[in-house]
Amino acid sequence: MAVFTPLRRWQPAFRPFSRQPAAKRLLALTERVVKGPLFGCRMCGNCLLQETAFICHMSCPKGIRNGPCGGVTDGWCYVDPTRRCAWYLIYERSLRMHREHKLLEVLPPVDWDRAGTETWGEVLRTARMTGLRNIFIPSRRHGQSLGAALEEKVFRPIRQPAWWKGDAEYHPRAVTVPQSALERELNSGRFVVTTEVTPPLTAATARLREKILTVMPYVAAINFTDGSSAVPRMSSAACSAVAASLGADPVMQISARDNNRNSLQSQAIGANALGVHNILCLSGDSPRVGPAPRSNMNIIDVDSVQMLWILRRMRDEGIYLDGREIKNKPQLFLGAAAAPFAQDPKLQVIRDRKKINAGAQFLQTNLVFDPDRLDPWLEQLDREGLLDKVKILVGISPLKSLSLARYLNDRIPGVTVPEKVIKRLADSSDNFAGESIAITAETLVKLRAKKGISGVHIMPLGWEDALPLIIEKAAHETSDLKGAGQGHKS
Repeated sequence: MAVFTPLRRWQPAFRPFSRQPAAKRLLALTERVVKGPLFGCRMCGNCLLQETAFICHMSCPKGIRNGPCGGVTDGWCYVDPTRRCAWYLIYERSLRMHREHKLLEVLPPVDWDRAGTETWGEVLRTARMTGLRNIFIPSRRHGQSLGAALEEKVFRPIRQPAWWKGDAEYHPRAVTVPQSALERELNSGRFVVTTEVTPPLTAATARLREKILTVMPYVAAINFTDGSSAVPRMSSAACSAVAASLGADPVMQISARDNNRNSLQSQAIGANALGVHNILCLSGDSPRVGPAPRSNMNIIDVDSVQMLWILRRMRDEGIYLDGREIKNKPQLFLGAAAAPFAQDPKLQVIRDRKKINAGAQFLQTNLVFDPDRLDPWLEQLDREGLLDKVKILVGISPLKSLSLARYLNDRIPGVTVPEKVIKRLADSSDNFAGESIAITAETLVKLRAKKGISGVHIMPLGWEDALPLIIEKAAHETSDLKGAGQGHKS
């Protein structure tokens, strides 16, 4: 098995922000010269090679430090289709080496003070401070291997600084009272329906309010995207505030692409002040898929797992990332995205478990047009004991046109529109809208019967008027659907 996998660096290695002493500069140069060709190292200053099966995750165009994004397709990167997904390779090798347990530890974001600096010297300094006697003698006394002792007393303190303290454990919420109307509905056991309203391209809110009022009687919560497909629109925070003012329960998305660790915490506090309690944490689409001129394509500051970790600690422990106390803790119901078809279910569930451990209380999947394809993923979640720890909302959508169906199938990673659905739509040109609504309602009913599914998230993709028709049609076929997602109507 090859140990050295020098994946192509998406961008050059980092350089330190401040001038370092000569000895540290020499050591950093040596480290860069050695680890660059062997691992594609970017000199992030907090090397995680031991946790990632000696494949540098920083070769990922997004720089995600806690597993693949939802854009991986058959092991290839959607940002740059000519390169293998670094995390897919990490997962495969970890399974072969029986080190998959290493993949569950929530790893910290880059400490930019250390970016571009050496790591080898820090290992030696930490070992010296710990003391060889404290490493060797207790390990021999307790039958611990030298490798395990070094991992526990030298490498882990470097990898997990005091301001982070990440682990691989499940963290149930510390609060028992539902933090939002959506959480209350999901906890009730009823089948829940949520939806999405596309933020407007203008500063006017009249049409936005109209759409919210149209769908509000039929759903438990309304989701607002945050620069989906890297296209600027009205912010999710602003749309969520408008929805809250109308009495709806909004789900605010926060995309890591356009936010750093500071703005994440500020947005969560500000959203709470405006009555927004549901937050969906996303890594976000790469600027590569957005319009030109493209924004900064360097790595994101925090990934979705790190976002969940930070926000969970704000809610449960009442602390900011820098350790400051929050006197009035934010009330948060935290969610994350799931891509059931992005890769093999056994690999995908590693990523999902990590999100659940970090703080995700609900998972919202990407679009599903064939409910039966979910079974392997759901079975894997069940085997891992995760279905009791998270609520799952499956994404469905009415297709407004045949061209949209083909676009989703051909261009959107992790989404497959079955040929039978496309043929059925193509054969109903005289009543295309009615057939599309019927297909979506049938999908909803099939999902209602599946174990582990708590509800559906209907993405109208600009066709909000179709939502009441879908709900009403599906209600004819399942007795307990009517009112199940109608948190505001009932």
